[in-house]
Amino acid sequence: MAAPAPAVNAAPARLEARPLALIRQALGGPAGVPGKAARLARVLAAYARGSELDARLDRLRRIGLIEAIPTRIQLAVGAADMLRFWISPASADYYEKMGISYGFHQVLRFLDEPASLTDPVGFFSTRDGIIGHLMQVVHANPVYDLQLLQMFEDGLDELTAQLGQMLDGTHPRAASIRAIVEEPDYHERLLAFITAFRIDPTIPPLLRSNVAASGEFSALERTFGSLTGAMRYFTRLPTSPREAARHLHTVKEFPAHLA
Repeated sequence: MAAPAPAVNAAPARLEARPLALIRQALGGPAGVPGKAARLARVLAAYARGSELDARLDRLRRIGLIEAIPTRIQLAVGAADMLRFWISPASADYYEKMGISYGFHQVLRFLDEPASLTDPVGFFSTRDGIIGHLMQVVHANPVYDLQLLQMFEDGLDELTAQLGQMLDGTHPRAASIRAIVEEPDYHERLLAFITAFRIDPTIPPLLRSNVAASGEFSALERTFGSLTGAMRYFTRLPTSPREAARHLHTVKEFPAHLA
C-alpha cells in the first residue's frame, strides 16, 4: 500500500528535524547509493563528451528555446556569472529569511543527489538529475529548468509523473527529498504551474517568495530565470581565453548592459 502523502500545510522536515536526522534522511538507504554514484559519474563523464553537449544545444536551438549557441568559453564564463551574481546571492537571501543554514543545506543536497551540485548550467545533467534538482529545491524561477528538460523528448512528461509520485507518497526518493525541500506545498504548486506552462509557456513564472517580493533580483531574474534569457546573456560574453579571464577578474558586479 502506498504511503499517504504529507499534508501540504505541515511544516517541512527541513525546518523542524534535527541535523543528524536530516542527514540520515537525505542519505537514504544503502540501496540508493549505486544509483547516486552512477548519476554522478554520468554527469562528470559528460564534460568530456563534446558531441553530446553539441547535440543538446542544437536541439534547444531547433525547438526555439535558445537563439544562438554559446561557445565553450562563453558557457564557462556564463556559468560562473550565473552562479556568483544570481544563484548564490538569491539563494543565500532566501535561506537567511527562512532561518536555514545555506552551507548545511548544500551538504544535504549533496547527500541526497551528488550530481545536483556538479553542473550549474544543467547541460551535462541527466533527465532524472534535472528532475531531482527541481523537486529538491524551491526554485527562484523554475522556467530555466523546464526549458532545459526539453533537451529530452519526455522530459516534461517524466517531471509531471514524478511530481505526482511525490504528492501521493510513492516516489522512491520521497523521504530524502522531503528532508531538503524548504516549503511543504512546493511540489503541489510546481505541478500546477507545469500543467499551465505546458499549455501556455508565456504565463507569469512561479517565483520564489524572496524574488517575487524584492526588486533587488528583478533584473537578474529576467536574465537568468529562463534558459532563453540566460543563453542570450552568455552569447554576449567574451569568446577568447584572455578576455574571458579579464572579465572574471575585473567584473565584480552584474553587468546590466549585457542583460
